[in-house]
Amino acid sequence: MTKLDSALWRDMIDHLRKRHAPICRQWFDDLEPVGLEGGLLTIHTDNAIQKNYLQRQCREQFNEAAQAATGALVAVQFVTPDAMPSQMTVREAAAPTASASTIQTSATPSQPTPAPSRTIESASPHSNAHAVFEDEQVLSPDYSFENFVTGPGNDLAYAAATAVANQLGNAYNPLFIHGGVGLGKTHLLQAICQKVLYDNPGARICYLSCETFVNQFLDCVQKGQMSTFRDRYRHVDLLVIDDIQFLTNRDRSQEEFFHTFNALYQNSKQIVLSSDRAPSEIPQLEERLVSRFGWGLVTSVAKPDYETRLAIVRAKAQVRGLEISDDVICYIATRIDSNAREMEGAITTIQGHAALQNKQIDLALARKALGEQEPVAGKTQITLQVIIDAVTRYYNVRLGDLQSKRRHKSITEPRQICMWLARKHTRFSLEEIGGYFGGRDHTTVMHSIRTVEQRMSIEAVFAQQVNAVEQMFTQGSEG
Repeated sequence: MTKLDSALWRDMIDHLRKRHAPICRQWFDDLEPVGLEGGLLTIHTDNAIQKNYLQRQCREQFNEAAQAATGALVAVQFVTPDAMPSQMTVREAAAPTASASTIQTSATPSQPTPAPSRTIESASPHSNAHAVFEDEQVLSPDYSFENFVTGPGNDLAYAAATAVANQLGNAYNPLFIHGGVGLGKTHLLQAICQKVLYDNPGARICYLSCETFVNQFLDCVQKGQMSTFRDRYRHVDLLVIDDIQFLTNRDRSQEEFFHTFNALYQNSKQIVLSSDRAPSEIPQLEERLVSRFGWGLVTSVAKPDYETRLAIVRAKAQVRGLEISDDVICYIATRIDSNAREMEGAITTIQGHAALQNKQIDLALARKALGEQEPVAGKTQITLQVIIDAVTRYYNVRLGDLQSKRRHKSITEPRQICMWLARKHTRFSLEEIGGYFGGRDHTTVMHSIRTVEQRMSIEAVFAQQVNAVEQMFTQGSEG
């Protein structure tokens, strides 16, 4: 096998970062090209989670990058350190997806099953054991416990998930996590799977969406393969189902899941479920299922506060290997206050614009990438002075007081509100805002913004005061 030239490998990675920035991750730097033989480029990954992710989500992009770098028709295959390159086949590298029969080195005639079963190597690079991971979902290396950002809205769910991953069937069984879209439910579910696979490579894990469970059940009923279906789901160590609310109004599926639940629970096998609402709020769900879902722990995930949003943006950027200034981080966390998924989407959008324009990510690029509108002609522009005028009138303080070093509450509170409003309504950076208020640095401005956000979320009177100040200049600017 011919060793790949290091320059060609760098060209491949550069191609990926320029043409396919959204898929690039920091751990791509740890991938190792083993060699090129017969038009097949072998790449080592650190573990089976990465390998499975790359095979199913990034194969086409890596093939394109390899062909662009070498100028030849090259296909890419991914292997873990415990897999010898000689065991891999061109068929696996070329196929868009791989079933168990194509991945295993000694294939045997496969029995008909409702969906493909995939055998993946251990998540631990030091083990030769194999784990059967039956899935319709792809485990993302991003969704690990290490990459999960905790805050007041999700700390209990995180603690419960880690306890379950460390004590399958003995901590909280079942674990039921509910909350809105993009708040971290799927992240925690995948983190549990990855932790279990790392600690116990021989564990049988079934992770899928409830819709897939229902569709497979109906398909097996029609084909007379219920024994195969039941053998699959009732003989696992960990059953993880996302969006269990999909059982709504599906009586036969609820009946089957009821018996599946009982079989696993009675054998002390772990069950983890997620939903967009609490069990008692899922419409047309059998009372006996509602009762069983509450046998373990029911916990929620809520919208992140400002401080948590800052940490989420930093973490998402770090996973992608992006260097983003505090200005941009603060801008994203202020502009998007709904959920982590939208913040991740904003980072992807900004990263894409930066790659296309071959520019560094700065505040101006971030504003443009996220579609911030330029001031409309004829509409009163909200300036820093307009904000200061409103605050000084409302709190009966002077500009000199706001710019002074005084720390009395009667001064610090309106100063912090000024900074928060300036960040929200103007295009000034953190440094520029801090400089205007007595030469304070950007960390002071971030602290002020965080303080105002937190107080508004828990102090109704304070929130009313801030809104009243804001209306003093926003109503006039709308005409």
